[in-house]
Amino acid sequence: MSQLDSEQEVAAVRAFNRFYTRKLGVLDQQLLKSPFSLSEARVLYELAHREDLSAKEIGTELGLDAGYLSRIVQNFDEGGLITREPLPSDRRQYRLGLTAKGRQTFAKLERSMQDEVAAMLAMLPHGGKARLIGAMAVIERLLGESGDLPSHAMLREPRPGDMGWVVQSHGAFYAREYGFDSSFEGLVAEIAAKFLASFDASRERCWIAEIEGVQVGSIFLVRHTDDVAKLRLLLVEPAGRGQGLGQRLVGECIAFARQCGYRRITLWTQSILVAARKIYREAGFKLLATEPHRSFGQDLIGETWELEL
Repeated sequence: MSQLDSEQEVAAVRAFNRFYTRKLGVLDQQLLKSPFSLSEARVLYELAHREDLSAKEIGTELGLDAGYLSRIVQNFDEGGLITREPLPSDRRQYRLGLTAKGRQTFAKLERSMQDEVAAMLAMLPHGGKARLIGAMAVIERLLGESGDLPSHAMLREPRPGDMGWVVQSHGAFYAREYGFDSSFEGLVAEIAAKFLASFDASRERCWIAEIEGVQVGSIFLVRHTDDVAKLRLLLVEPAGRGQGLGQRLVGECIAFARQCGYRRITLWTQSILVAARKIYREAGFKLLATEPHRSFGQDLIGETWELEL
């Protein structure tokens, strides 16, 4: 990586930090309509959702200066919002809790903040909320502690708009990773359109994988003949990797095909798709035929794989 690239990346992170700080400032101004600052609201939140917290523990977890936190605790105590009990292990430390008044105060503040955030989200364009929440989840995972595990993907049926995502994500991914031209995106669009136009719910399925509201994978099982199903459009985005999602998607196809009474599953792939081929082989698929061809702007070797059910 060049020094210029590094400087641009650092500048991008700092610019986002300034933007996000300003956005937090807007929310903080809403808190100023109440008697509380953002830090005070965070302390109230911890006390409302956890028990037996000491002031030291709150300060450490929220990154608050000890002197500043002491003033917050003192103000809460004078306002009748908290209880303070000396810890048996260290009489200099106090176990904190909310009084009934404190819980009522927090509930009112929480409703106000919920309404404010909901209003901010309502201003986003269609699909913007899911994209925002997904992006925030990615940032949290990447900047979290190194031991944090990625959020587990869930599989669901397609919803309106998912087919457009399937086409766009396949087109972008294969262009970026393998240099495929737009004819591949056209092929994916044809497959998706045919699935929608002639969908047979008794013998066909599409699964969309998502993490915290954001699509990260897809797969289709469609009817080829009465006895043969075809597996199509397996994709796992980088955000969904590392948890065996490709194997889960293929496994769903195989289980559903058996349930429907198919005798075989067939698929067509390319020799350069090493990760996908490994998934197919581990699931029991056998390579039956190969054929060189010129497609999608590339010289490729197509492969036909089958699984006996």
